[in-house]
Amino acid sequence: MALQECGLNLNKESKELQPHGSLEFPCAGYSSCHKERPEDVIPWHWHDEIEIVHIVNGKMEIKIPSQSFLLEKGDCVVINSNVLHYGAAVVECELRSLVFSPALITGNEEFVFAKKYMQPLLTCNNFSHYFIKAGNNENVTHWFNCAFEALAEDCYGYEFIVREKLSRICLFLYGEFIPQVDSRDIPLNQDNLRIRKMLAYIHKNFADDISLSEIAGIADISERECLRCFQKTIQLSPIQYLLKYRVMQGGAMLLKSPADSISEIATSCGFDSPSNFAKTFKRFYNCTPRQYRNLNI
Repeated sequence: MALQECGLNLNKESKELQPHGSLEFPCAGYSSCHKERPEDVIPWHWHDEIEIVHIVNGKMEIKIPSQSFLLEKGDCVVINSNVLHYGAAVVECELRSLVFSPALITGNEEFVFAKKYMQPLLTCNNFSHYFIKAGNNENVTHWFNCAFEALAEDCYGYEFIVREKLSRICLFLYGEFIPQVDSRDIPLNQDNLRIRKMLAYIHKNFADDISLSEIAGIADISERECLRCFQKTIQLSPIQYLLKYRVMQGGAMLLKSPADSISEIATSCGFDSPSNFAKTFKRFYNCTPRQYRNLNI
């Protein structure tokens, strides 16, 4: 099975729509290179699948709500199902990743693999991610590489190899989180649920004149609580995030719609004037909208 092309297709709620693998074999492998530039950022998103990321070369900053960590060559991170995450290269980075449905491991949801192991692990409030430093837990990195290479090389019986190696990783994670799995007094992460609602509202209405009070109202919280939630989870204020999202949408529009004028694109992504759009765009992309379009088309 060939590796899939890396690229996000997100709905208004930041959920990734791109299918990973197929119904018959719900697992996909990705190999990609990233540089420290806005168009190479992996934006905030989430999906039903578990994701394992391994850094082949360079460095990447990975963020999940309330946490940020730097992955270097040889490091690995497992991100649980339905957890918001974001990635950006530090100078440059080459990575491999596997994204797979828990159903690949469990089969029927009535099977013991689902009931005894995977469901308790997936619903463990302490398991948002698991970070593995290069040189530690080398068996996990070995299992990942075996699964990835079998998938990439489309070798005979790769489906069995991938499933077996990923099953080993999931069992390892279950073993690591057994104390938390059995705990019943861990509060639900309300910030994660709130931020999803507020990001969904911003993504749907970014071209409009959105206020802080409107963003806070979507999650039924005060403006002060909204500011705290954004700062804690994604280290940006709501308005900073809105501005960044508008600029990135503008960058995509410049390339997707080459016949549209800079002025039309400025309006389409929520800026009150072409000059304000150009000024803000240059802060993020280090070039003007016109220069960016000419360089990339």
